Amino acid sequence: MGLVAMEGGATDAREGGVLDERRQLTNLAYRLLGSLADAEDAVQEAYTRWFALARAERDGIASPGAWLTTVTSRICLTQLGSARTRREAYVGEWIPEPLPGRTEWVSARRDGEVVDPAEHVTLDESVGMAFLVVLESMTPAERVAFVLHDVFRYSFAEVATVVGRSPAACRQLASSARRRIRGAREDAVPKARQADVLREFKQAWEAKDIDGLLGLLDPDAVAITDGGGKVSAVLEPVVGGEQIARACVRLADRAALTLVECMVNGQPGLASVQDGVTVAVLAFDIAGGRIRQIWSVRNPQKLRSWTAG
Repeated sequence: MGLVAMEGGATDAREGGVLDERRQLTNLAYRLLGSLADAEDAVQEAYTRWFALARAERDGIASPGAWLTTVTSRICLTQLGSARTRREAYVGEWIPEPLPGRTEWVSARRDGEVVDPAEHVTLDESVGMAFLVVLESMTPAERVAFVLHDVFRYSFAEVATVVGRSPAACRQLASSARRRIRGAREDAVPKARQADVLREFKQAWEAKDIDGLLGLLDPDAVAITDGGGKVSAVLEPVVGGEQIARACVRLADRAALTLVECMVNGQPGLASVQDGVTVAVLAFDIAGGRIRQIWSVRNPQKLRSWTAG
């Protein structure tokens, strides 16, 4: 389906299907923005623009889904440009909003039943935390070109209508982004092995076993915490396996926390629970059987899917 398609002959019947595009649009916007809250806002703005059109204008759009995709992508592109300025004022490190697996998704309930998070965002490799962090390093145009083409399979001619550059330029943008992504996909570890490593890490952390932690952490591992200025958090990355291990033990000494194995963005992770409330979500990058990156999200605004009833 093209991103922009205009012609006559639209019927009233398709109006009811317009809202069915919301899940696809949210999937797209989350990958572009790294925030479910911002993604939902972008999608809502796209719908607002759609329903603000005159009826004759809507009838002239052959594919409402294509139109909404274009508009949502452009809204995200604009937001990505302004996000860099906003994040310069952000307190500490900024980490994408973590998404829970089905059993941890507590904010989405209907009549007491947990709603499958796939109704919001499909949890595949393109929402893994390592993947999203690499996306954060790209320019807005690179990110949009790569996500639209490589993840959602739109042609470069279609991408060009969003980015405002030639198809050839969009091809170059995606190629540059692809080189960055390639490094994040190297040494991929099966989920079962990741879960085993994290289970051992959890046990060593709870036991305050420095040697055990050191055996599971890459010597050059990096731990980053996002508190957003809302809660106490280490503002600078903790670099080095030994430094991380000692920081874990210090935290275990002073806080009554329970570590829970969970799924974070479709990958094994850990949640830190205090008095029955999730206060931190940890995502990991594991290679060669060792943890080389830890992303700890403590900003309460990014934990609403884990804490809101």
